[in-house]
This record gives sequence, C-alpha cells and structure tokens, in this order.
Amino acid sequence: MNHDQIVAAWAAAWSGTDPASLGALFTPNATYIDQGIGVAMVGREQISGWKARTDAGIEDVRVTVNHASHCGDRITIEGVYAGHIKGAPTPFAVPLATLLDLENGEIARDQDFYSLNTVFTQSGLPADWTPATS
Repeated sequence: MNHDQIVAAWAAAWSGTDPASLGALFTPNATYIDQGIGVAMVGREQISGWKARTDAGIEDVRVTVNHASHCGDRITIEGVYAGHIKGAPTPFAVPLATLLDLENGEIARDQDFYSLNTVFTQSGLPADWTPATS
C-alpha cells in the first residue's frame, strides 16, 4: 500500500467495527502507543484487542483525517478522534495527532496524541473518571 492508502485504511479501521482490520495493518511485532491514556500494545493481536476494548467502552468510535503528510517512512496525521463514552452525558470530538512509522508497507509503530482531559470534559465526566468494572 502507498502512504495515502495506509492512512485511509487506518482511519477506516478505527471507524469500523472489525478489530482485526486494525491489527492487520501492522507488522507482526508492531508497537501501538496511546499517549492519551499512557498504554502500549505490541503485536497484531494486542493491537486488535485494543480496538475491541475501545469499542466496548466507546460507542460510534471514529477517526476523521484532516491532513496527512509523509517524509520517508513516517506519516504524520492530523485529525479528530470522536465517539461517545458509554454512560457519559455527551459525545466527544477532540484533536488527534498520529505518527505512523512504516516498514515494508506496514505500520511498525503508531503513536496517538490527544487530550484525555478534553475527552472527559466534552463527555461531561470528571477528570478522574474511570470506567466501572463489572
């Protein structure tokens, strides 16, 4: 895939409902770092699992790409991360910056940057909110 195709597939996978479609874009030992929450996943299975957990806690997850550029094997994406945290009064839509590092046409490293505090504020939740455990 070329750079534009990777960006489109990445955004479609985040906005879609099949967690495996996100994991399939990555190298077998890829790293995915969610800087907003401060967690890292390694490998396709963990990355697919992260998408599944996100979908379990946030309805209508979607990523909108406003701009993407590349320099060599690094893609920089500016966009919007949106959804509705289950149980929150209102949905959120926050600015997102993502860095994708590629190896042989697959994503080897993904870093997502957004403000978790802004997600909670827009959602009508306190800054120290954590999901209920069942």
